[in-house]
Amino acid sequence: MTDHVNTLGQPIGDPVPTWTERRKPPRAVMQGRYTRLEPLDPRARGKELFEAMAADKEGWLWTYLPYGPFATHEAYAGWMYLTCMGDDPQFYAIIDQVSGKAVGIASYLRIDPKNGSIEVGYITYSPAIQKSRIAAETMFLMMKRAFDEMAYRRYEWKCDALNAPSRAAAVRLGFSYEGIFRQATVYKGRNRDTAWYSIVDKEWPLLRAAYERWLDPANFDADGGQKLRLSDLTAEALSAAHAPMI
Repeated sequence: MTDHVNTLGQPIGDPVPTWTERRKPPRAVMQGRYTRLEPLDPRARGKELFEAMAADKEGWLWTYLPYGPFATHEAYAGWMYLTCMGDDPQFYAIIDQVSGKAVGIASYLRIDPKNGSIEVGYITYSPAIQKSRIAAETMFLMMKRAFDEMAYRRYEWKCDALNAPSRAAAVRLGFSYEGIFRQATVYKGRNRDTAWYSIVDKEWPLLRAAYERWLDPANFDADGGQKLRLSDLTAEALSAAHAPMI
């Protein structure tokens, strides 16, 4: 709801008098505690990524992606050369800080500097890092660049509405559900209804604190088990961000 009206008494959006068009994010490394994101280079990381994804023997990774699976390293690298070398989508290899190897990919896409909106997508985590600190920190680093470095207003997550794991991940990561775009696309010869989620800039400071608290080494026991759940921390942050002012 809005408290603002025009001279005719019609409700209008909140004013943003200081808003200016933003820059596009740079193709530059993002460094974390558990992971490093580097601009995707098929020559340097293509074989590692193919080997990491090959651990998914049954091909679950590819069900809701418009590409893959790939039978050979060369086929996967060929897709990377055709798809991943531009600025939008802007692809990154996810590097495990311990092994030094690439274990997944993610990208920015639908980058809209004029309106300060950016989407994260093409997320492909190898089985080794699903639901891990590396996976969560990857999203945290990409959010930090979008909100802290680039000062964008809106960060989007979209997925096939039938992709239950992706939808659960969006909520766990602090995204708010916005609805379903019916019959949005066709891929692999089938329909896709698309579920939309987002984080906006006013929510980010509290979500950032939630991520920092969760990623702190003190939040994990000697066996790597979490003491506080990220889903609980992000839910608490969103609740506080939308609490009415007293």
